[in-house]
Amino acid sequence: MILDKIQKENDIKELKKEELPQLAEEIRTFLIEKISENGGHLGSNLGVVELTMALHLSFTLPQDKIIWDVGHQSYTHKLLTGRREGFETLRKYGGMSGFPKRKESNCDAFDTGHSSTSISAGLGYAMARDLRGGDNYVVSVIGDGALTGGMAWEAMNNAARLDSNFIIVLNDNNMSISENVGGLSNYLNMVRTKEGYLNLKAGVESTLLKIPVYGDQIVKRVRRTKNGLKQFLVPGMLFEEMGLTYLGPVDGHNIDLLVKTFREAKNVKGAVLLHVCTQKGQGYEPAMRHPARFHGAEPFVIETGLPKKKRVKANYTDVFSTVMRKMGDREPDVVAITAAMPDGTGLKRFRNMFPDRFFDVGIAEQHAVTFAAGLAAAGLKPVVAIYSSFLQRAYDQVLHDVCIQNLHVVFAIDRAGLVGSDGETHQGIFDLSYLSSIPNMCVMAPKNKWELSDMMKFAVAYDGPIAVRYPRGEAYDGLERFREPMEYGKSEVIYDESEIALLAVGSMVKTAVEVREKLRVMGYGCTLVNARFVKPLDEELIRRLQAEHRLLVTMEENVKRGGFGEAVLEYLNEIGSKVRSINISLPDDYVEHGNVEILKADAGIDAETIVKRIVAEYIGL
Repeated sequence: MILDKIQKENDIKELKKEELPQLAEEIRTFLIEKISENGGHLGSNLGVVELTMALHLSFTLPQDKIIWDVGHQSYTHKLLTGRREGFETLRKYGGMSGFPKRKESNCDAFDTGHSSTSISAGLGYAMARDLRGGDNYVVSVIGDGALTGGMAWEAMNNAARLDSNFIIVLNDNNMSISENVGGLSNYLNMVRTKEGYLNLKAGVESTLLKIPVYGDQIVKRVRRTKNGLKQFLVPGMLFEEMGLTYLGPVDGHNIDLLVKTFREAKNVKGAVLLHVCTQKGQGYEPAMRHPARFHGAEPFVIETGLPKKKRVKANYTDVFSTVMRKMGDREPDVVAITAAMPDGTGLKRFRNMFPDRFFDVGIAEQHAVTFAAGLAAAGLKPVVAIYSSFLQRAYDQVLHDVCIQNLHVVFAIDRAGLVGSDGETHQGIFDLSYLSSIPNMCVMAPKNKWELSDMMKFAVAYDGPIAVRYPRGEAYDGLERFREPMEYGKSEVIYDESEIALLAVGSMVKTAVEVREKLRVMGYGCTLVNARFVKPLDEELIRRLQAEHRLLVTMEENVKRGGFGEAVLEYLNEIGSKVRSINISLPDDYVEHGNVEILKADAGIDAETIVKRIVAEYIGL
């Protein structure tokens, strides 16, 4: 196998030209086989095989820097830098990350995971190079989906002032996770259909410049031609007008052409944008037919593309999807907003039934939140469906544009808590802290699938900013008979006993049930409370519990700082309570990738560890 010849970075440069197509085929076969076993990002990686090969042929690592936006397309890069063996543990606890990691290899220039960051980071590298008198190349690779993020445009605006080489590769596959939408997508569609203008521009300019005396003036006059005419003749003028040199569009699966164009890009003084057109899922028919499904794939059968493990129970996203569809029928003022993830957030059914009330704003979380604020100010009831770690990107908009005005925006926060294999950039473990810190915000978390439904109905009927956070994965269907009506700021007492009181938030209620059963077997009385509301606290109940129990235990799948447990402890201190307490929460740290159950045990929020802590504390009373 030709792939066997790749043991470290830059080995690809030693291959013969005729070996490159075979290497591309072997890489695709390798990725399909490994991801079918372990899961991972398949479609995006299959789409950039030739592009990555061309980058590694054109640049020298680690001296030159390649920054991958988001980073879920970095698998071929990892193969070409000698990490083939790491794929046996891809996205597993203690194994290789599915994203670039500086601590994993000095060929990974920047840690990524969220979108629209690569141009900013690359520009920082380029400026640092210039300040230090370096001569290495810096390349930022960004997808057309990520290009809808405002940060990318801020960076390009800044990059236009650069007076030395900086290469931006626009990997255009007309997709983010789902199909791209909006004006930029329409613009790039137009550009793709036009002939590349590199030869036109370079050829005409070089000819004119040869004209004695007047050549330079003619070129300047041509450059001042009305925008309409330039845009008719020259695709990519949007970027040119920003001050970037535009090259392309180029076939992203043609290695020879890519290498040639990179050679030209290296000679540009200033920032240059190379527009590369690729096919997401290239080389694997199921991924090309269903790019959204193969964005982040679970283990699958290669022959069919179908998941190896069939889902028999609904997950929380499914429950939310059903609730929103029914809500759309009953509430004509309800509108739904997503940031490029109609499938991932469960809004696809709502979109199909109520297309005029569904808004996909692209990868633009900040805009999504303020857009929702405008809808709310106009009298509608917007539901912003978003992953916990992505809502972090719009913190200022939540605070400034929604909560200061006390606007009725509903935040449906999926993937809250530990999410597993995607690692620290995707763990939703900060939302209770950053949302609870904002005045006017109400924060809730359901114990099971029925309560998610009840909370969404409560949230839509509420008047003000409100968040419902729920975890990734299979929806808990226990405690079905416990379904007290929702009341603002009030918890639900599931079992009322003595000695020890467990106050659990959301997903930790299921764990609390296990903890209570183990404690009862050991002879301890145990009250179990479903907190429901993280903000506001049920102060009346906390006051009663501290008077009737010897030990209070708060449980949450969130970092300790600023979380539910700290809020309870602060209240206990305020009222001068002497009751002992334990705060079960995640450490003040970033949680890496791995199986969620393993991560919970490692962080000490699994049932076994919690029972040991409680017993040790109780014996010491």
